[in-house]
Amino acid sequence: MIKENAIKYFMNGYSCSECIIQACIDAGICDALLLPCSTTFSAGMSSGCSCGSIAGAQIILGYIFGRENKFGNNISAREKASEFVEEFKNRNKVTCCRILSAGYSGSERKMHCSKFVSDACDILEELIKVKTK
Repeated sequence: MIKENAIKYFMNGYSCSECIIQACIDAGICDALLLPCSTTFSAGMSSGCSCGSIAGAQIILGYIFGRENKFGNNISAREKASEFVEEFKNRNKVTCCRILSAGYSGSERKMHCSKFVSDACDILEELIKVKTK
């Protein structure tokens, strides 16, 4: 559910971090106020560091499981964040935007990076399933 919308937004001008947040807003998972907060996380925090799709997913994990846990459970946001990164690395070896997107530019880069948005959404959806239990 999240992935299809995120990919659509990503391919139509949203950044890697923004598309995940917008898809979660559409799904009723988070507040629309998070969208502008996600802008600076795209393109590896505008420096090539951590992939923006990771950052977008981490924002959602923090929103759900963070300090004011939305579901009243004792699940740790930091544990979920760690699980997310480990699974992303299992799938892609690294988390660095600069490395993940090396050798790609323009529309070719957009197509290449859509895989990371897709992976981030799959992992995120798996990790937030617990919210309904």
